[in-house]
Amino acid sequence: PLAPRSMGTLVGPEAFTDWSQWAKYAHNYLSFPFTLGVVLIFLMWVVWNIPNKADVEWLKEGGGIVGGKHPPASRFNAGQKLIYWIVVLGGGAVAVSGYLLMFPFYGTNIAGMQLAQIVHGVVAVLFVAAMLGHIYIGTIGMEGAFEAMWDGTVDQNWAKEHHSLWAAQEAAKEQPGAATPPGKMQPAE
Repeated sequence: PLAPRSMGTLVGPEAFTDWSQWAKYAHNYLSFPFTLGVVLIFLMWVVWNIPNKADVEWLKEGGGIVGGKHPPASRFNAGQKLIYWIVVLGGGAVAVSGYLLMFPFYGTNIAGMQLAQIVHGVVAVLFVAAMLGHIYIGTIGMEGAFEAMWDGTVDQNWAKEHHSLWAAQEAAKEQPGAATPPGKMQPAE
């Protein structure tokens, strides 16, 4: 007979075993769409996420957290670019190390698999931590960010305050007399 469950146990050993097995299957099979997503994210947005001089200044001012004013930023600010590269490089490292573990001995030996295990675990934990911070800033941490995600547009005043270089560039594209909806711009993403 099995030992009685302790007060802190939610499920028994059999249920935990079944749950773990299905979670492992889901983890392995969902790796393929995850990897495809990372590749698509890289291809779709790499052009806008190459660091520039404005990003250095943005970082020096802490993105406006330190000085209280929002430093100039293009379509993507340095913080957004940092998240982009965390997704691309971190997601790539998690995918490659995961495939080395899913298909043992096809591309490496025991030492390589041990390294892949460490890389997979450490990068995944750091990746999740970065995403939790990103979720906080994108929802309640920055006024107007959630609304921008909701309908895909930002207010012109918000764009001028948070992405002034991009707002000026978009304003320069507009021709006099062109019919544009008042107060709305394309997403800063």
